[in-house]
Amino acid sequence: MKQPVPQKNEELQNSQLQEQPKKITKQKRQYPFFAIEDPVEENRIPIFLKTFESVLKDEKYRLLLDLYLNTCASCNSCAEQCHLYQTTHEQRDLPAYRSNLLRSIYKRYYTTSGKLLGKLVGAKKLEESDIDNMIESFYRCTMCRRCAVECPMGVDNALITRIGRCILGELNLAPKNFTISSSQQLRGIGNTSGIPKAAFLDTLDFLQEEIKDITGQNVEFPRDKVGAEYLFISPVSDYIMEADTLMGTAMALQAAGADWTIGTEYYDAINYGLFYSDKVTADVLNKLLAEAYRLKVKKILIGECGHATKVVKLFMNIFGKYKFEVQNVMEYTAKAIEEGRLKINPEVNKDTVTYHDPCNLGRGLGIYDAPRTIVKASTIHFVEMYPNREKNYCCGGGGGGVTVPDIYEFRMRISGIKKVEQVKATGAKYLIAPCANCKKQLRELMEYHKLPVNVIGVHDLLIKALVF
Repeated sequence: MKQPVPQKNEELQNSQLQEQPKKITKQKRQYPFFAIEDPVEENRIPIFLKTFESVLKDEKYRLLLDLYLNTCASCNSCAEQCHLYQTTHEQRDLPAYRSNLLRSIYKRYYTTSGKLLGKLVGAKKLEESDIDNMIESFYRCTMCRRCAVECPMGVDNALITRIGRCILGELNLAPKNFTISSSQQLRGIGNTSGIPKAAFLDTLDFLQEEIKDITGQNVEFPRDKVGAEYLFISPVSDYIMEADTLMGTAMALQAAGADWTIGTEYYDAINYGLFYSDKVTADVLNKLLAEAYRLKVKKILIGECGHATKVVKLFMNIFGKYKFEVQNVMEYTAKAIEEGRLKINPEVNKDTVTYHDPCNLGRGLGIYDAPRTIVKASTIHFVEMYPNREKNYCCGGGGGGVTVPDIYEFRMRISGIKKVEQVKATGAKYLIAPCANCKKQLRELMEYHKLPVNVIGVHDLLIKALVF
C-alpha cells in the first residue's frame, strides 16, 4: 500500500532557509579615471610595499629617491609652474601634494623617524584608499618636469610620479591602452599599431611614389641595408598619420648624403614602458637595439618623436644589451644645414609658424636649438610662443595621457588649456611640433577649441623648401 506523502511544513522550511549562510559577492573596485585591463584586487598593500622596497634598493633610483623623498621645502614654488594647478587650483594638482602621497609612505616604512614619530614627521600608514587615490593622482600628472625647473631644492616630482606609476604597474593598475599596446608590441604582431610587415613595406613604396609625384625626385626609403651608418626608426604611428614628416625626413637624409636604412624586422620606436614599467621599457628598448645589431649599423637615428628619443638616449646604458651612438633626426638635419650640405629656399613657406617644445625633447634632453635651426632656415615668418624652451608648457597629453581615450575631456578642458592660450597668442597658422604624442594632442586641442591652426612636424617644411 502506497504511503501518503507528508506535507511540507512551510514554517520549518522558511526557518531552515534563514539559517543557511548567505553567499557574499564581493564587488570589484571601480576605477573612474581610465579603464584598467586586469587589476590586482587582493593583497594590494603587501605587494605595493614589497615593490616600493625593491625600487628603493635599486642602484639607479636609490640615491635620487632618498634625496627627493626626504626633501621638500613646502614652499609651493611648483604650484606656480604646474599647468594643471594653474587651471584647476585644486590641492590634488599640486606637484608637491602628489609627491607627498609616496613620500608619506616612504617615511612611515623606510625611515627611523617615521617609524617612531609617525604623523609628527609626515609619515602615514598605507591604506587601500591611498592606493586608489594614487591611481588618478599619478596619471593626472603629465610628467612634464616644468616644476623641477624652479624647485629651490631640485626635487624632480616627475621622477617620483614615474616611480609611483611603476609600483602601481606591479598591481596591474595602469591604463588598459598601455598594457594592451605593450603586449601587442612584445608578444603580438610586433608594433603598437598592429601593422603587418607586408603593409609596412607597401607604405614605404607609397611614400616613395608620393615624393616622386610632388617633387619629381627619386627618393628612397632604403631597407635592411647591412652595415649602413644609421638605422632610422620612428614611431610606427608616423607611417599612418605623419606621411609628410617622413617624406621630408627621407628627402633631407638623401640630399645630405646620409648612409641610412630602415629595419623591416622591427620598426616601432614607441615605448610606453617609459610611462608605467621598467620591465616593459627594457624589453621594448632591447627589441629596437637588436634590430640595430642585426643590421650591423654604427648609429641609431630616431625620428622626431620625443619620448622615443629619450628612452633610447637615456635608458640604453641602463637597460640596453647593445650600445650605439644615438641621435634625433632633427639634430642630424640641423647639422647638415649648418655645414651647408642642404640647400633650402625659405620663401616658399610664407605663413606665420610657431614652435612647440616637447617636454621629452626639451626639458628631458635639452634639444632646443636643432629644431629651430631647421624651422628658421625653412620659413620667413617664425614667431616664438611664450614662455618657451625650458619654461614651455606641456601640450597636456604628456606622460602617455594622449593615448588614453578615457581622459579625453580632461586633456581638452584642463591639462591642455595653457597650451591653447599660448598658441592663440602667436596668431600662427602653423604649429610645428616634432613629437608624435604632442601632434595628436595639439590637433585634438585645435579642433576641440575651434582654432584655425594646422599642426605639422619640423621636416614637413622641407617638402617644399628643400632644393635638390
